[in-house]
Amino acid sequence: MENCIFCKIVRGELNSWKVYEDESTYAFFDINPKNEYHTLVIPKKHYENMFDIPEAEAVNIMKTIKKIVDLYSVKLGMQNLQVINSSGAQAQQDVFHIHFHIVPRFSGDGQNIKWNPRTELRDRFDDLLAKLS
Repeated sequence: MENCIFCKIVRGELNSWKVYEDESTYAFFDINPKNEYHTLVIPKKHYENMFDIPEAEAVNIMKTIKKIVDLYSVKLGMQNLQVINSSGAQAQQDVFHIHFHIVPRFSGDGQNIKWNPRTELRDRFDDLLAKLS
């Protein structure tokens, strides 16, 4: 995609702080980090989100995520992190080139993703599963 910021990074048109690269993926520090070593992992090819990325490309991304997590564990002793993806505008995706955040977490870091449980949905599990059959 011509105007995609992540495609421009892959093409070398924009600066990035590369953590890792292979033939199909690219990982770099987030320009708006939530913590030290906050890293984005993207495919080099443009896919908008989880709904249109081919399975093989999704597997490549997950392999890269694992390599980076292992690197941070070995080199930094990191033992706590979140891996986050948002797919679609209503899921708060803001750059429409699929990407995964690796966000290291530390005690007292001031970051808090709080989910609001909807326990009333438990009563609908059978109906929800029926729609998948």
